[in-house]
Amino acid sequence: MEIPAELGRVLVIIPTYNERDNLERIVGRVREAAPPVDVLVVDDGSPDGTGDLADGLAETDDHVKVMHRTAKNGLGAAYIAGFRWAFEHGYDVMVEMDADGSHQPEELPVLLSALTDADLVIGARWVPGGKVLNWPKSREALSRGANTYSRLMLGVPLHDATGGYRAFRAATLQKIDLDTVDSRGYCFQIDLALRALRQGLKVVEVPITFVERTHGTSKMSRDIIAEAMWRVTRWGVSDRAAKLRR
Repeated sequence: MEIPAELGRVLVIIPTYNERDNLERIVGRVREAAPPVDVLVVDDGSPDGTGDLADGLAETDDHVKVMHRTAKNGLGAAYIAGFRWAFEHGYDVMVEMDADGSHQPEELPVLLSALTDADLVIGARWVPGGKVLNWPKSREALSRGANTYSRLMLGVPLHDATGGYRAFRAATLQKIDLDTVDSRGYCFQIDLALRALRQGLKVVEVPITFVERTHGTSKMSRDIIAEAMWRVTRWGVSDRAAKLRR
């Protein structure tokens, strides 16, 4: 499947922190699966040399770009930095993708094809056709439970609001006020999807196969889970309070 030409310039943003064992492989797969797109590696000062590896990849491939940040400030901050870089350099579509191989670059053309009739496309695990490979049952239960809680608490028609493999139109990101986004962990994904829906934008989910990483360690932590729970609860309570005041 080819990348729809009408989408314009596409940038895949890959945040990294200690992903040296994964980065070259995932960038190579993106370049093979979607040769026209560019890749921006946003490295948060990885002590394992991920940033240096990214620089080496950029030296040999004009489609690979690198942004160096000095501190690990969370997934949300890294993506917002990448979005702003994309705005400055005239990209029309921004794609979020993990560095660890959990998101399959071979499915990128499917997401981009769906974006021709949407404002935001989320690669979803918990819809018909979606799959998760090599996850323990406890991790699956956590993800399913978090998404069910978000759907019920926020009243959003999404089954995988936490999904991190997604494609935005630049116009979508410009409408959702990135200046006021302060979510740092995985609730950043819920935050942006919620903002898009509240703007009346079209958000669609397409099934993907999510594969647990084989190299490196997951960035999931209790703090990330706690942040997501607190923010979703606060947003939901605020929405209900606002409706009662009307």
